[in-house]
Amino acid sequence: MQRSNIMLRPRIIPCLLVHDSGLVKTVNFKSPKYVGDPINAVKIFNEKEADELMVLDIDATSRGLEPNYALIKKLAAECRMPLCYGGGVTSVAQAVKIISLGVEKVSISSAAVENPNIVKDLAEAVGKQSVVVVLDVIKRKGLFSKGYELSTRNNTRTYKIDPISFAQKMVALGAGEIVINFVDNDGVMGGYDVEYSSTIKSQINVPVTFLGGAGNYEHLSALIDQCGIVGAAAGSLFVFKGKYRAVLISYPTPEQKDIICNNLKKNY
Repeated sequence: MQRSNIMLRPRIIPCLLVHDSGLVKTVNFKSPKYVGDPINAVKIFNEKEADELMVLDIDATSRGLEPNYALIKKLAAECRMPLCYGGGVTSVAQAVKIISLGVEKVSISSAAVENPNIVKDLAEAVGKQSVVVVLDVIKRKGLFSKGYELSTRNNTRTYKIDPISFAQKMVALGAGEIVINFVDNDGVMGGYDVEYSSTIKSQINVPVTFLGGAGNYEHLSALIDQCGIVGAAAGSLFVFKGKYRAVLISYPTPEQKDIICNNLKKNY
């Protein structure tokens, strides 16, 4: 299925987490809560004309499992927007198979940190435009610690690696897009880390998407106002409603998206 790819303006991207083939949401990468069926969610986001969709299997890598090709095939067949899939991808053959099922972009996370050269191999096999590196970023812990570092495998391993330097390395190896996933903000809905996001955006010369923290449309607007043409990804914002977090899938209308991006022309 041919789907348009929107890259010349900010992209507002629902991020769906998959656990045991079900749609879930987490807080700080912990306690996955079942919120529905991922195929049904895709159908709703089709109707709402989402810019793009990101689906991440949070179990595959930590359990050493192959990507769920049966689910991927169903998602790709249903999805009418650009689709990025990640989870369990550790080889070129797996990525090629996922692309062959109709997915536009394949994301890797732990594999990129543990074996950076896989990014080069993937770019050669499927093209840079289809290779996305997701970096799980955490604030350094400790009284005298400042800055950020990387984590992998659902935040069970940490690396004293500067995220910006590593992102630049990923781009040099062939990554066509970088996703910065703020672990400390996951599911909290208190806003993006806008200041650090802006710093990252200014030093990366491929499309950058930020994930983790969005709790309302003002948070999306604040990120876009500060960073310009980026991807603003969110999970909880698009699946929960109200302080009791009732499950209700939503997405901004075209009019609301215009308001969210209102200051972009003024600032850029």
